[in-house]
Amino acid sequence: MAEPDFEVRPSVMVGDTADVSFHRGITILRNEGINPVVTMEFSPTKGGVFCGIREVKTLLGKVLPEGNREVWALEEGVTVSPGEVALRITAPYGSFGLYETALCGTLSHSTGWATASKECVTAAAGIPVISIGARYVHPNVAGIMDYAAMIGGCVSCSTTLGAKLAGTTPTGTISPNIALIMGDTVRAMQAFDKHIPQEVSRVAPVNVIRDESDESLDLAKALRQRLRGVILDSAQTQDGIRPHTVKEVRARLDIAGYSHVEIFVRGDLSAERIKEFVDKGAPVSAFEVGRHISCAAPHEFNADIHEIDGKPIAKRGRIPGSTPSPRLVEVM
Repeated sequence: MAEPDFEVRPSVMVGDTADVSFHRGITILRNEGINPVVTMEFSPTKGGVFCGIREVKTLLGKVLPEGNREVWALEEGVTVSPGEVALRITAPYGSFGLYETALCGTLSHSTGWATASKECVTAAAGIPVISIGARYVHPNVAGIMDYAAMIGGCVSCSTTLGAKLAGTTPTGTISPNIALIMGDTVRAMQAFDKHIPQEVSRVAPVNVIRDESDESLDLAKALRQRLRGVILDSAQTQDGIRPHTVKEVRARLDIAGYSHVEIFVRGDLSAERIKEFVDKGAPVSAFEVGRHISCAAPHEFNADIHEIDGKPIAKRGRIPGSTPSPRLVEVM
């Protein structure tokens, strides 16, 4: 994966998103003429898939002095253990102390998203998983969430920004609303086929207006080999999509001679729900996961000073001095 081009918002740079206590602390030290070189370590309180270090590097690259900085970190996407040092910064405190809030928040949320993604990917047992949870998060973080989901193992995502950060292309078809507006799913997909570039896969939402089997067959008859697949959406049915439903649609498509049409399942899928489809042998070509990833709880990261001007030190309850961390690699 190429190095992502993360944006650092002006509000972050000036510290408007920081806890105000850091502003006041920096003001005191600046006025007192105190600016020691400190070593600060960042560790999660629980294990998961480490994510966010590439975005953190973008911020640190803008604020740390080039001639007086040293940054070590775990690699993006590796498993991190509770309490393990995932990031170590050695630099003048005044250069980065204001950004402790942003650094912890970036690592916490990104690691939470990546870990939830990994849970779904593991449950899918080789069946591709796609992140489609952007509608459940603030738009300012939607692309970062999708990027983290792909660090966790998703093959693609629904947002253009998330795909750009991960160096891939977004995945998506048309909203069911288009079928409703046009009055017919087949008509909507024929228009899609007419106006959308051919390199975009023809994958259609079904069970929008009529039964999923009927709509799938009608779409296959209309688009034939151009139809790559259909999407069964749990949100469109009162009882949700079950493994039996997938098997039924698969059988009806095969009998009609449309075995090339793949079946995607989307909706309120969790790792447990995905495992149910896999365990029951439902012929799913891909799972599209929303809230389980995008609404995942952050994995809390704590930041602690362990050295000041080379002298081991720590607050009560912590061990003074740099923590032995053989997995860290120098990133800056």
